[in-house]
Amino acid sequence: MPAEATLCLRWAVVSISDAAKRLLVGRPVSSEQLSETLLPKRIALPVFASDALSSVAYAPNEIFLMLSLAGVAAYAFSIPVALAVAVLLAVVIASYRQNVHAYPSGGGDYEVATVNLGRTAGLVVASALLVDYVLTVAVSIASAAQYAAGGIDVLRGHEAAAAVVAIALLMTMNLRGVRESGTAFAVPTYFFIITMLALIGTGLFRWADGSLPLAESAQFGIELEGGPTEGSLAQLALAFVVLRAFSSGCAALTGVEAISNGVPAFRPPKSANAAATLAMLGGLAVAMMVSVVFLAGRMHVRYVDEARPWDQLTLNGQLGVPGDGATVVFPDGTEYHQVPLIGQLAHGIFDFAPFMFFLVSAATGLILVLAANTAFNGFPVLASVLAKDGFLPKQLHSRGDRLAFSNGILVLAGLAALLVVAFDAQVTRLIQLYIVGVFISFTLSQAGMIRHWTRALSAAKGRQTRAKMQRSRAINTLGLVFTVLVLAIVLATKFLAGAWIAILAMTLVFGIMKGIKTHYLHVAQELNPENYSGNARTLPSRVHAIVLISSVLAPTLRALAYAKASRPATLEAITVDADPRSTANLMKQWEEMELPVSLKVLESPYREVSRPIITYIRSIRRQSPRELVAVYIPEYVVGRWWEQMLHNQTALRLKSRLHYMTGVVVVSVPWQLSSAEGDADRFDRTGGGANRGLLRYGVDTTAAAKTTTGRGHRPGYEVPGGDS
Repeated sequence: MPAEATLCLRWAVVSISDAAKRLLVGRPVSSEQLSETLLPKRIALPVFASDALSSVAYAPNEIFLMLSLAGVAAYAFSIPVALAVAVLLAVVIASYRQNVHAYPSGGGDYEVATVNLGRTAGLVVASALLVDYVLTVAVSIASAAQYAAGGIDVLRGHEAAAAVVAIALLMTMNLRGVRESGTAFAVPTYFFIITMLALIGTGLFRWADGSLPLAESAQFGIELEGGPTEGSLAQLALAFVVLRAFSSGCAALTGVEAISNGVPAFRPPKSANAAATLAMLGGLAVAMMVSVVFLAGRMHVRYVDEARPWDQLTLNGQLGVPGDGATVVFPDGTEYHQVPLIGQLAHGIFDFAPFMFFLVSAATGLILVLAANTAFNGFPVLASVLAKDGFLPKQLHSRGDRLAFSNGILVLAGLAALLVVAFDAQVTRLIQLYIVGVFISFTLSQAGMIRHWTRALSAAKGRQTRAKMQRSRAINTLGLVFTVLVLAIVLATKFLAGAWIAILAMTLVFGIMKGIKTHYLHVAQELNPENYSGNARTLPSRVHAIVLISSVLAPTLRALAYAKASRPATLEAITVDADPRSTANLMKQWEEMELPVSLKVLESPYREVSRPIITYIRSIRRQSPRELVAVYIPEYVVGRWWEQMLHNQTALRLKSRLHYMTGVVVVSVPWQLSSAEGDADRFDRTGGGANRGLLRYGVDTTAAAKTTTGRGHRPGYEVPGGDS
């Protein structure tokens, strides 16, 4: 797209986008207010732990779904699988409590691996985490759409669209800043915790007194492909199914690493508060997940592939057929719409209070939407660290107007939305891509921590200090053993089912980051002043100023005045004879006004404007290679998007070509039309009172004298170093 067309398009939307940005994101926040955005533990828990807590909504589903491949009898392994996941979660959380104390800067697994295992290991961890953050948003939001469709009939079949809308809303909230979004997310997260504890407590009480009902799905059997449901599985096949259920249940561990990446967002003492939040997360997640699986087993819940439940569910030995949406219609006329495990539990446990089903479903859907917020806090921070190190574009390092990493948030939202649409918001398909990246980062992080403690022990003095370090190393060693085993299981059971896609994505991200780093290194080397032997500081022998003229108007006179004020060795005005009549009129005006600058007319037999000017400037450069050519171009500053299409097109086209010429400087001389005055006032007001533009180097801006007030200056303050 030509440069002028691109600028026109930007101008067309700038006013609307700026107004929309302020409406959705809010007014800018100064950097001095960053400390006010730090989170206390009561807010940090819902912000950073909602991902792991929300896994209660889909990890048990995946355990039961995978076991269903072996028939109803395999559900007997649901409790052992859940307990194994709970033990793993406890070990990993204990390990990460060591991480947040040793590395509180927010680099998380990336920093641990880079410092202790080298740059390549750090990039492997970073690629795995970036991909898994995107998957976290996609899986959480897709699962939320599933819960919403279970209670709202109109959403059935439109889960992907609902998920994209939810991602957009979540993106908007995070663009407003972490503290503001954290406060908004605290109430729904605690609401989910309370409703889940009520569900579990009521369910356990009814189980203890013998009044726990069976789930609606308990009446169904499960068809086993290739043979009868009971007694036909070989032990090896059964073991594989159980391992696959375990690997899917390990989705409960996602989100643990986000706290280690988010330590800088905690209030002091940062490490202690992050470790306490990890402990609270572990206790809640383990208790809720094991309880849900236990109650689902006692209520004989059936859960199969939500995309094609009619291929597995049977009633009186007969398979059903597809109905509306994901509804199964059986030969006797029975219709059944499968809902996730928590929905089935709520429907049965609260059979005496039907409204509780909708309450629990709403709370679960909300926590799943908010769970993606963990990724919206972790991804931008990690991307910022990587950008600072030169592995991602520098734009990802900077905070936006609201002190949020706006560019990282936008990238995450866009990628997650694409993934949701590509997989039609089907959790079972998305979950196959999940987890592998998390366990790659877990494994390398634990290996890095072991090396960290080994190095620290070699320099440590004091019996108590050494004992503490040895205990931390033992915890991380145990974590490494567990994560290596689980990573092997995940790769063995999920690779062909979709994990290969995640691994391919991680490889691509790794290659992209290496390429970006290589580019930045080459540019830095190319721009190093030492490579130019002083030429970069050498002044040009002369300055040849050229003012482009198309008509004698006020902007032209201003450009001539500016060029003359720079005192060049040579000053001339040039015009292109694309239209002989217009050129004759211009020359007549020039003579009548007696302007003290010579006017040269460049021939253009083919009525081109840019080419004759480029050719003329090249001739000057050939004659005097050490001479600097300064090209002054008058330009109109307009206030309406459509005006930009009517002006400056030739100037834009010419500037885009002159920028590629060495020894040539392009000077834009702006002339503000009356339509631009409103924009100037608006830009002056932007900033909410921040001291924008005040010189800080060598000047105490806080003690500036209260002498002047003017456009562009903060009322009551003097602009340091100026005369007015």
